[in-house]
Amino acid sequence: MLYFAVGSGGTILTSSDGTTLTSRTSGTSKTLNNVTHGNSIFVTVGYGGTILTSSDGTTWTSRTSGTTKRLWGVTYANSTFMVVGNSGTIYTSSDGTTWTSRTSGTSKYLNGVTYGNSTFVTVGYGGTIFTSPDNGTTWTSRTSGTTNELWGVTYANNTFATVGYGGTILTSSDGTSWDNRTSGTSNLLNGVSYGNSTFVTVGTSGTILTSSDGTTWTSRTSGTTNNLNGVTYGNSTFVTVGQSGTILTSSDGTTWTSRTSGTTNNLYGVTTTTTTLLAPSSLTATGAAGQVTLDWTAVSSARGYTVYWDNSTGVSSSSTAITSAITDNYTHSGLDNGTTYYYKVAAIDSAGTVGALSSEVSAATPLPAPDNLSASGANNTITLTWNSVCGATGYTLYWDNVSGIDSSDTAITSITNDYYTHSNMDNGSTYYYKVAAVNSSGTGTLSSVASALLSANIQGSQTYNAHTYAITSSAMTFAEAKSAAAAVGG
Repeated sequence: MLYFAVGSGGTILTSSDGTTLTSRTSGTSKTLNNVTHGNSIFVTVGYGGTILTSSDGTTWTSRTSGTTKRLWGVTYANSTFMVVGNSGTIYTSSDGTTWTSRTSGTSKYLNGVTYGNSTFVTVGYGGTIFTSPDNGTTWTSRTSGTTNELWGVTYANNTFATVGYGGTILTSSDGTSWDNRTSGTSNLLNGVSYGNSTFVTVGTSGTILTSSDGTTWTSRTSGTTNNLNGVTYGNSTFVTVGQSGTILTSSDGTTWTSRTSGTTNNLYGVTTTTTTLLAPSSLTATGAAGQVTLDWTAVSSARGYTVYWDNSTGVSSSSTAITSAITDNYTHSGLDNGTTYYYKVAAIDSAGTVGALSSEVSAATPLPAPDNLSASGANNTITLTWNSVCGATGYTLYWDNVSGIDSSDTAITSITNDYYTHSNMDNGSTYYYKVAAVNSSGTGTLSSVASALLSANIQGSQTYNAHTYAITSSAMTFAEAKSAAAAVGG
């Protein structure tokens, strides 16, 4: 784990524990406003369109951004670095080296950017909020409900949270609809982060607020009156940085300890390297009527899991996400029967970072069993009928001359209607049947059993006044007639 802070005069500090810091040579005197880590690369941004990258946090390389505007925010997610800045500036890169300008649709300053719920969110002046579902290619303006400047934004615990001028705090589950929260302060809030099941926001005059849900906030004693500009969480520790080289650390967001930074320069951004959680192993999927049950092996240090799913193969992190799984199993309900569903699972760490995806599994929800299966016997022939099943493309009939029919018995396949005539059967024998609907997802649930006894005397049957009568070829005793009628369901 490596903590990493940036600030005025091209300041770069690194620390392995958040306590002891080492100054690094950035190669620039420009102010650096923010920093992120992803794809094994550090990226920091700042004044004059400055972008620097490093693979180790020690040696830094200047990159051509294509702008001289101030860059304020940077993040890495979904295999993409994203930078935002003055005049609606947005740049993206897959490697931190080559940058592509994107059209934001605004000329307002953009101060912060984050990613969650398959969406990038950037915030800025005048209460500006924009979202992008496609790695920054297209952007949509959202109504924030405020004209205050927004500075920091994060996503964790299924919640976007953005903070700004006048103690503004807004939250959203989807990045589209936002709710104003009461912070209890009028101080400017500059940064926000999440860890240890806690949101932490920091601001001017040493302001620190915490919340377990993003809704109710509690003021904490920071021990400083210096402005605090950025905050992060990693290795079970919150780190906030600010004015005149201020650095504070906390394990819980409540009690804070001042650290010696070795600089009096203002510090604006801080991040940590993160070790991506391993992909969950042994993922299995079991289909049942209207649902699929998933099980996997728990991942160490995971605080929860995200389940990605689709009804076609090729599930990725852009597929539909279920973020409510907190243990190593999940039942996906409310599904269509007779459909195959595909899944991958990823663990989530304490900071809300999504880990590596598991291998893909699939399961089908079976078609329901056909109702009202009946069997009517005549000379050497049994006629079977049943109710058709919605979504079925055919039926499979299972039969035997002993009871206890299941899918291992003799099967008659490729039946396209809701009836079948079973010919060339032995008179004097009883036959047992079950039927199942079939479609591209497989064979559905077996019906209840139906049976018929064949007799050479039975030529057919007729139903009258809810009673079934056997049509015979010769006179019978009462016992013979009773047996024959039973054979055709009478």
